[in-house]
Amino acid sequence: MLDVIKQFFILGLMSFGGPAAHIGYFHKQFVGQLKWLSEEEFVSIVAISHLLPGPGSSQVGFAIGYHRAGWLGGLSAFIGFTLPSFALMIAFAYFGNIFHDNSILENIIHGLKLLAVIVVADAVFGMFSNFCKNKLTQALCILTAVSILLFQSIAVQMIAIVVAGALGYKFLSTPKRSNTSSTPLSLNKPIFVISIILFGASFIAYEHDLLSVFFSYFQAGSLVYGGGHVVLPLLQNITSDTLSHDTFLTGYALAQGVPGPMFTLATFLGYNTHADTPLLGATLATLGIFLPGFLLLTCFKSSWSAVSSNPTLKGITAGINASVVGLLIAALYQPIFTSAVINASDFVVVLIGLLALKSQKLSILKLIFVVLLCNFLLMQFTF
Repeated sequence: MLDVIKQFFILGLMSFGGPAAHIGYFHKQFVGQLKWLSEEEFVSIVAISHLLPGPGSSQVGFAIGYHRAGWLGGLSAFIGFTLPSFALMIAFAYFGNIFHDNSILENIIHGLKLLAVIVVADAVFGMFSNFCKNKLTQALCILTAVSILLFQSIAVQMIAIVVAGALGYKFLSTPKRSNTSSTPLSLNKPIFVISIILFGASFIAYEHDLLSVFFSYFQAGSLVYGGGHVVLPLLQNITSDTLSHDTFLTGYALAQGVPGPMFTLATFLGYNTHADTPLLGATLATLGIFLPGFLLLTCFKSSWSAVSSNPTLKGITAGINASVVGLLIAALYQPIFTSAVINASDFVVVLIGLLALKSQKLSILKLIFVVLLCNFLLMQFTF
């Protein structure tokens, strides 16, 4: 338990770059270094998280913790990964702009964004090698990336995954032998019922302000696909009557500048909209927006193992896995690369970091030191 929360807390302190970068960090730490789960188990979890509403990378982290140590492991993973971002957003809400326009802090954040480019590039390379071994899976991967890069839409992302799964079912499934047993798909009905009840309750108007906070953010977390940027319209609608547009945009900008999940924008908004009990408001908003995705993921917990043992599902999953790699390729370019690599010096840092990572097999902490040092030495040069 303590190991789970420690590992995720360390990642929560350094995971800049958004959901795709977080998945890259998880892959390197829990598949490559700690070997808490296999490559196939990891990609199955990533694929499921893309098909369910909620914060994708946090769902993957929760699932890894759950896989390692059950419910308490999932909870520990969530707390460890979210706590740094939660605390920073509370600090920003309390102190206002005291940290704004700090050049040293900005340079550190920029270096950590370059680190995200390196980690995601390494994860994409490894996952492409493992899951795109034939012409069809390679084509599905590249076509998914092309579609998402040309048409920036969550609908396109969902269509790409579904089409890839259908083609995998058609062309990549293996015939089931009569003596082969497989794990059936199943649903955790009690948790599913709880999810439905809470979702229905989110549409009721509550006189108690704090109940209203929790259920408003629970509803937003239930309806969003695709990560933090997509949840913005829902959160803006929640706070439109109690928060100025400028404060909302400030929170959005801060959420992009801190490590960890961008859904902690809800922390900032909950703090600012409840002056009497700001910490409680921030906590309820945070729990409300994350909880739906975790409940839904747990509903399908028994299906994770079914993916690896069911011959038909293997074909579907092979197609979806290739599509997921395409999603990460698209995310590697936009927004990770485009927001981090501004000039040739930045690209030099990325290349040096990749060389250090591949040739020396550095841990994340050592890689952070190398990247920040290179960024510090080269930041005075622009080409």
